[in-house]
Amino acid sequence: MHIVVKSEAMYIKRAVEETIIKVSQTFPVLLVTGPRQVGKTTLLQQLMEPQRKYVTLDDPDVRYLAKNDPALFMQRYTPPVLIDEIQYATELLPYIKMSVDSSKKKGDFWITGSQVFRLMKDVSESLAGRVGIINLLGLSNAEIYGYANEPFNTDPERLMKRLHSTEAKNLNEIYARIFKGSMPELYAEESIDWETYYRSYVSTYLQRDIRDLAQVADEMQFYNFMTVVAANTSKPVIYEELAKASGISAPTAKKWLSILVSSHIVALVQPYYNNILKRVVKMPLMHFLDTGLAAYLLKWGNPEALEKGAMSGAFFESFVFSEIYKSYLNSGRDPPIFYYRDKDQKEIDLLLYQNRTVYPIEIKKSASPGKAAIKNFHVLEPLESPEKFGEFSDLRVDIGTGSIICMANDLLPADKDNWYVPVWMI
Repeated sequence: MHIVVKSEAMYIKRAVEETIIKVSQTFPVLLVTGPRQVGKTTLLQQLMEPQRKYVTLDDPDVRYLAKNDPALFMQRYTPPVLIDEIQYATELLPYIKMSVDSSKKKGDFWITGSQVFRLMKDVSESLAGRVGIINLLGLSNAEIYGYANEPFNTDPERLMKRLHSTEAKNLNEIYARIFKGSMPELYAEESIDWETYYRSYVSTYLQRDIRDLAQVADEMQFYNFMTVVAANTSKPVIYEELAKASGISAPTAKKWLSILVSSHIVALVQPYYNNILKRVVKMPLMHFLDTGLAAYLLKWGNPEALEKGAMSGAFFESFVFSEIYKSYLNSGRDPPIFYYRDKDQKEIDLLLYQNRTVYPIEIKKSASPGKAAIKNFHVLEPLESPEKFGEFSDLRVDIGTGSIICMANDLLPADKDNWYVPVWMI
């Protein structure tokens, strides 16, 4: 059995801790997934009870036992147990199922997995109804700066309260954060070299995750594809363009993008669609979830160059999206995030859709974006009166308060329905 040594000094408190405890009290199996090195193991080791055993399938001897004699492995590592990197021995999953069906105890098994594209099919087949799944990403602003995590919404009263619990950040500080990215190790160990860290991260991802996939024959070609995707962050997905820029076929581009999505390197934002809005473009939008990794792939050398460069706005948008996305995941909720784009090229960067209400959000790097930032919000107006457009009244959707997330110094109303929201408040 491995001895767990907890380091309070190095540990950054994670917003998802309370969610993990609740899920563990609800399901016999807790699965924490996410990209490599986002702190899945550290988090669970911090929360585990003294009697819970810890075992990692990164250990070749342990992995051999788990794959070749899972029954004996289960005798050796009895619950409660934390099994790290479960994707290396999915042969254990049927045995975990038998164990939890026999004991009926909540939280018996905590498991982690990085290779979600390989893992989820096995988990859904073996542990359906028995597993609670939490997706962990890199650090959020709330975690880095010690603020309370709460799912982002545009409610002015909530924003006014949050204004007093957050600290203003200037343009240079925001781009230093965007450039550095969200990997916990970069914040826990200030001496780590940023470029060396991400070079090692990409190498590990390509060699340990991508090499195992039959559909990726050439690691360097996949690396080139990742770079092309990073260059297209915050843009609609057009597989033909990704394929052309990467020197691969469109079907391969689609397959490879699905790998980046499944391993939580990239998130796809689906277009908001309603029968009333007939001119909506139905292609998804993509965002790189770790702006530090994207900056490394695109060879940006420092925050100042990134802020002044041609991709400054795209990185700002992806950073804002990622923060809002994580605020929901850390609360154990599916992010209700969409975007709008129509055939007339009218766009709204993000839409939150909750309780039959859409909340429009525009993202602008500017400190004073002006009312031009909300000029496209009017395209949503038909949602409130579907009968005028020949649709049934039960299709009605309300339009809630809008936000313009920007570099403003203060939280201020743009008009009676929309507010300027400083980016450091999210």
